[in-house]
Amino acid sequence: MFDTLTDRLGDIFGRLKSKGRLSESQISDVLDEVRIALLEADVNLEVAKNFQENVFSRCLEAEIHKALNPAQQVIKAVNEELISILGGESLTISFAKKSPTIILLAGLQGVGKTTNAVKLAKWFKSQGRNPLLIGADLQRPAAVEQLRTLAKSIDIPVFSQNNDPVAVASQGIEEARQTGRDVVICDTAGRLTIDEKMMQEIREISDAIEPHYTFLVVDAMTGQDAANIAESFDNKLSLDAMILTKLDGDARGGAALSAKSVVGKPIAFASTGENIDDFEQFHPDRLASRILGMGDVLTLIEKAEVAFDEEETKRATQKLISGQFTLEDFLDQMQQLKKMGPMENIIGMMPDLPPGADPSDVDESRLVRMEAIITSMTSEERNSPAIIDGSRRSRIAKGSGTSVQEVSLLLKQFKEIKRMMKGSVKPRKKNKRKGSNKRKKSKPSSRVKQKSQLDDLDSGTVGEFDLSEFGTFSN
Repeated sequence: MFDTLTDRLGDIFGRLKSKGRLSESQISDVLDEVRIALLEADVNLEVAKNFQENVFSRCLEAEIHKALNPAQQVIKAVNEELISILGGESLTISFAKKSPTIILLAGLQGVGKTTNAVKLAKWFKSQGRNPLLIGADLQRPAAVEQLRTLAKSIDIPVFSQNNDPVAVASQGIEEARQTGRDVVICDTAGRLTIDEKMMQEIREISDAIEPHYTFLVVDAMTGQDAANIAESFDNKLSLDAMILTKLDGDARGGAALSAKSVVGKPIAFASTGENIDDFEQFHPDRLASRILGMGDVLTLIEKAEVAFDEEETKRATQKLISGQFTLEDFLDQMQQLKKMGPMENIIGMMPDLPPGADPSDVDESRLVRMEAIITSMTSEERNSPAIIDGSRRSRIAKGSGTSVQEVSLLLKQFKEIKRMMKGSVKPRKKNKRKGSNKRKKSKPSSRVKQKSQLDDLDSGTVGEFDLSEFGTFSN
């Protein structure tokens, strides 16, 4: 979503790095360009103007025009102000002393309330909570059925009845108390546009269940109108925070940058894709880092920690170093990597990508084809790739819907990875000097020194994968 803005800022700051010193007028000119870049990204006019003024003030206070490396200082000031307009700190959810903690979701139709209700429930479940979903959207056909279907996939119960939405919400709270559920998420009806009937209904639901948190679900692709929608809901419900959906879309992203400043409510969560797992707590500092092209290593590590089994990863790493890593292990690592989400998103979080690198260039089908090739092999072939001769390659290619050349390329790359990793560990040698029984420590390669695969992020790898294999660029 922020690709265009990231590219524009990258170009501005790239030219800035060639400057030895900056005058106040030069800093002002640079920030004029930054403001224009924000406006092009559909950021609210007042937000963009205030951003420019605040960054300029930060630059003067820090006396950046006297600094030896002004580019870094300006980028630092821009980063700090970006974090500020995005909300400063992540919203901390406080749970009710007497269960359940009640969360009411509001928003227009089509923004993804129902799907995000389930995503939010899964997030609470991952925090050790026992959520219950209430289907109070009785206006849209099959809304409750959609909620049940999605919730069933993550084993979370749904309460709903075919009567008045206010009664359903109240009865759902009582159901949660009786069944020992400590978090309740209430999905409500929306309309294509704001109308008095919808507002009255959700106001009555709110009065009946007295939610601890009221979250407005906002489509990040809505643009400037998102702020007006948020203000209308806030006047009726007194919002606590927002959930941004479709943050993976191709819109300009102005809603995300303007929402907090215009509405005065923080962004609590962000939906980054269609899958149930594509949902995360919103961290202003991490998004600011992504916008400035500095990656988001913390989120990437968190995703890897969830997707990769730690013990299995350690075993795979040791087998790779010792030369015992098989295609069976490689397939397992590949399947764990897929759990982290689209490769484009993963690479977009990596810091210090080469100039001109575009995560959208990543060929996701490469991963699918590699998996198809390996699953078309027998167990013996996966554990002993050396036995795969011409006839076997032909059979594997036909079984996987690929070509013999692709099968040969995969085997060649796998063999090269094993050779490189096995040769990267050198045996320790004894010190032959008299009076010393110390051993000289061989200097291991940077990859061997890592304690886990997660630490390879800066070199462009996740798990056992060199991510450059999936795109048109390398790190």
